[in-house]
Order: sequence, then structure tokens, then C-alpha cells
Amino acid sequence: MVGSLGWTKTLVSLRRPWRKQKRKPLSRRQKTKAALAREAAAKAQEEAAQYKDEAIDLDKVKRLVESDLAAARRKYAGLKEELLNSEIAQGTAEEAEKKVHEDLEVEQACSRNLSDDINRLKKALQEKEDAILLLGKLIEDLRVDKTELARSSENIKKANTDLVGENTTLEERIRGLKDDLLAAQADSQSLKAQIKGEVVLTGRLRTAINDLSTSWELEPANKMGEAARGNALIDQLCYLGATLRDRVRDTLHTGVKRAMAVVCSGFSYDMEVVSHGFVTNISKTDAENEERFHALIDEAEVLGERLVKLFEPEVLPPEADAGAEDGGEGRDDD
Repeated sequence: MVGSLGWTKTLVSLRRPWRKQKRKPLSRRQKTKAALAREAAAKAQEEAAQYKDEAIDLDKVKRLVESDLAAARRKYAGLKEELLNSEIAQGTAEEAEKKVHEDLEVEQACSRNLSDDINRLKKALQEKEDAILLLGKLIEDLRVDKTELARSSENIKKANTDLVGENTTLEERIRGLKDDLLAAQADSQSLKAQIKGEVVLTGRLRTAINDLSTSWELEPANKMGEAARGNALIDQLCYLGATLRDRVRDTLHTGVKRAMAVVCSGFSYDMEVVSHGFVTNISKTDAENEERFHALIDEAEVLGERLVKLFEPEVLPPEADAGAEDGGEGRDDD
């Protein structure tokens, strides 16, 4: 509607100057403007007709809206009335629901109590069933025990019979063991006496070894000063034998060297020839030379004894006293 009024005012404003200047010739520009004005006027008329139709349609819509609004108002009044009725019904329903809820709670409490009673009854029934099963098991166990006791009684009787036989056998074995024990005791006494004699003999042997070591100025093999026994005594004997062997070997070397020194002291001999030992006669046989050697040894026996006594203090240990010798001989006689 506003647009149509604007176009109308524009058309009136264009017409008025046109009327005033009607008598004057129009220029091309004015003609163009007039053509444009006419087009605008035609367009405005079209738009006015369109707007008029739209106004009619809007009027129809307005009436429809008014009728719908009236219907909505009526419907609203009905809904309001229904709402009031529903509120009243809701209050009644809430009271009924509350009462039903209270009744339901009472029923639930009764149901819970009843459920508890049922559970207790079930538990008592289960306990009774368990007790019955336990009693049945105990009765079965008693039957088994009774059977086992009967079997055990038979086994005991059999074992008793076997024990009687074993007891007789054991008594016989005990008598045999007593005889063996008496024989073993006799053997033990004999062995004890033998061991005692061996101990005495070992002591005498130890004393003889110590005396011999002392007389030869040897260090004792047992440096701890304890009495040698068993393997230690054997080790001491081996040590004494090895030491005496070394002493005899040293004595032989000393005697030969001293004899060589005696020969060199005032006799004219070729010492190189003397160092090779006896001089053999190549014109004689070995047997004859051997006989000759023995004859020379026999001839030198007394002279050699005299010469040996000169070097005995250097080689031999000092002689034991008479008491020690008598004691040693007495022990040997035992």
C-alpha cells in the first residue's frame, strides 16, 4: 500500500508540469522523461492492482485468522475447564494412589515377613535334610567300620598266631645270639690281651727307637714330642733306617778317604792306582784274583781293626751306659 501511494504522488508531480508546458514543443530529453514517466505510471498501476488483490487476500486471511482465534479461544476455555476437571480428578487420583501406595507398602511388608518366614522354613528344612544326610553317612561309616573291625579282628588273630611262632623263633635266635655273645666276649678278652701285649711291645719298640735315635744323635721324627703310634711309628722307623743308611754311607766314604790319607802320609804309592781298588794280576784268572783278594783282606783284618779304632770316635755314636744296655736286654728277653 505504501508503494502504491508513492507511485501515485510521483505521477501527479509529473503531470502538473506537463500541463503547464503543454503549449511548448518537447525536447528529446523531455520526451524520454515522459516515456519513462508513462512506463512508471503503468508499472505503478499494475503494482496498485496487485497490491489491491493482495489486500483482498490479506482481508480474507484476517477473517480466517479471526475465526481461528475465536475457535482457539473457545477451545482454550474448554481446555481450561478440562484442566480444572483434570486437576480435581488428579487430586482424587493422587489420594487414591497414596492409599494404594500405603496398601501396597503394607502388602510388601507382609510379603517380606512371609518371605522371611519361608526362608527360615527353607533353612530349617535344609538343616534337617543335611542332618538326615549326615546321619545316613554316619550309619554307612559305622557299617564300614564294623566290617573293618571284623576284618581287623581276624587279622589280629592271625597276627597273634604269627607272633607266637615268631616269638618262638626269636627265643631260639636270642639263645643263639647269647652263645655268640659269650664267644665274642671270649674273643674280645683274648683280643684285648693281644692288643695289650702289642701295646707293650709297641712301647718297647718306641723306647728302642728313641734310644737308638739318641745314641746316633738323630732328631726325632715326631717333632711335637708325642708318642708315635701306628703309621707315625712306621714313619719313624723308615726315617731311622734312611738316616742310618746315610750314616753308614758317610762312614764308608770317611774310612776310605782316611785310608787314602794314611797311605799318603808316609808311603810311596801311586794314589791314582790306589783309587781304582785292588790291583789284579793279568796273568791269573778271575777266580785266582778273587782268591788273592780274600787272602789280602784276611791279612789286613788285624791291621785294619787297629786303623779303624783310630777313626771310631769320628764315626760311631757314644756307647750307651751299662744300665741302659741291661734294661734293653731285659725288654728284649720279654
